[in-house]
Amino acid sequence: MSISIFDFIKPEKIITSELSEIKGLFHLKPLEPGYGLTLGNALRRVLLGSIKGIAVTSIKIKDIQYEFSSIKGVIEDVTEIILNFKKIRFKRKTLLQDKEIVNVKINNNDDKITGKLLNRFIINFEIINTDLVICHKDKSIPLEFSFIIEEGRGYVPSEENKKNNIGNIAIDSIFTPIKNVKYTIDNCRVGQKTDFENLSIEIKTDGSITPKLALMEASKILIQYFSIFSCEKIENIINEKPIINKEKKYNEEFLRMRELLKSKLNDMDLSVRTKNCLKTASIENIADLVIQTKSNMLQMRNFGKKSLEELEEKMKKNGLYFGMDITEYKI
Repeated sequence: MSISIFDFIKPEKIITSELSEIKGLFHLKPLEPGYGLTLGNALRRVLLGSIKGIAVTSIKIKDIQYEFSSIKGVIEDVTEIILNFKKIRFKRKTLLQDKEIVNVKINNNDDKITGKLLNRFIINFEIINTDLVICHKDKSIPLEFSFIIEEGRGYVPSEENKKNNIGNIAIDSIFTPIKNVKYTIDNCRVGQKTDFENLSIEIKTDGSITPKLALMEASKILIQYFSIFSCEKIENIINEKPIINKEKKYNEEFLRMRELLKSKLNDMDLSVRTKNCLKTASIENIADLVIQTKSNMLQMRNFGKKSLEELEEKMKKNGLYFGMDITEYKI
């Protein structure tokens, strides 16, 4: 155990109790009271939102212009194929490239397009989940398409990808390689004192980065930011108005809320009466519902206070309410 110049007690090393390619459990102790929450929360946020990953940003299928189309000889429609492309997870083969356009021509011998098959056409990256099925097709029908792989952070909606991929079908990209992060804080003893803390962090990844490397990257990002407040830089502070970046940061909460708003009302487990009222009013998904006001709802035919209370109770559990402004979610 070492003592800092400010007489803070800090750990000498990080203890690992579980470590694999996709899951790691790390323990940091002893920490001064309160530092478990400070470090755990900061690391979790950076891990979920700031670690670089690789994803498909757009696709282009021969003779297909729109995502709501079907392909001759292919079982899945284009919308289903796009959903499957979003599930592809990549790892790098080289550090020299952060973007690749992949051109695919499938001959008449293949009836199933999988991640393993697509790897034959990719040079700089490799699909990890090789068993993922993109689509099924008739053996007698050849298939020709291309897709773009890019490096990025967090979540980027299709509207943003569309700007850089004109002529292609842009898709939502989930770049983050981190599937889940959670931490716990327990008391530990140092000498006679029992109020010191043990911070345990569990990290799960998609396999494109190890939990250990992800934790190191998150730590480096935080160190870079905190270095801004070093003595030299604080002494050189200028009285200048900061430039405000109005661009929305797509973190895990934003992604959760956007997917929730796109969900169908069937997922809310409503009574038959309430469902029928909403169906009659052409309210089909949660986004359609939350933009309504209470007074608008009560004006609907056969919709009463009991149905309103039922909806409010269901919505409250998910952080939803009537009269929401959902423009930032670009539904």
